[in-house]
Amino acid sequence: MVSNPEVPKIGLSPPKVRVKRMATKKNSSTSLASEEKQALDSPNAQAVETRRKRILIVDDDVEIVESIRVALESLGYQILIARDGNQGLALADAEDPDLVILDMMMPKRSGFLVLEKLRQTRKVPVRVIMITANEGSRHKAYAEMLGVDDYIRKPFAMDRLIESVQRLLE
Repeated sequence: MVSNPEVPKIGLSPPKVRVKRMATKKNSSTSLASEEKQALDSPNAQAVETRRKRILIVDDDVEIVESIRVALESLGYQILIARDGNQGLALADAEDPDLVILDMMMPKRSGFLVLEKLRQTRKVPVRVIMITANEGSRHKAYAEMLGVDDYIRKPFAMDRLIESVQRLLE
C-alpha cells in the first residue's frame, strides 16, 4: 500500500483495501469487481447499508430533550438535537431527518414558524410531532391547519410519544 502524506492514517483500512486483500489471499481468477459485488451482496453489508431512522428534536428545555433522546436512542433511532427554531430549520435542511419532534414555544423562532417553513420548503413533507405545554384548542387547530402529524400536550407519558413516533415511521 502506497502511503500518501496528505491523508491522515486512521487505523482502519478502507473497504476496497480489505476486498483487495481477500482477493489476493484467495489466489483465484475472480476479478476484483466481482469480489466487491459479492461483499456488497452479503447479509452483513446489507445490514450496514440499512440506515437508522433519524429524528430531529427541536426544543429549548434540556431535561425534556434528554429524556426523549434517551428513550428514542434505546429503541435504535438516531437523534439530532436543536435548541431553537433557527437551529432546527438548519439541521432539518442539512440532515434530512425522517421525523421532527418540535416544541411550540422556543427562542428565535416558534414551532409554528418552523412547521410552516418545513411545509413550504420541502418537496417531500417530513413527519412532525408538535409538543407543547399550551392547552389552548386554537393552537392545536392552527398546528393541524399547518399540517402537523401529531400534537402532544406536556406533560406527557413517554409511551404516548413513542407510540406516535413508531406509528409515523412505519
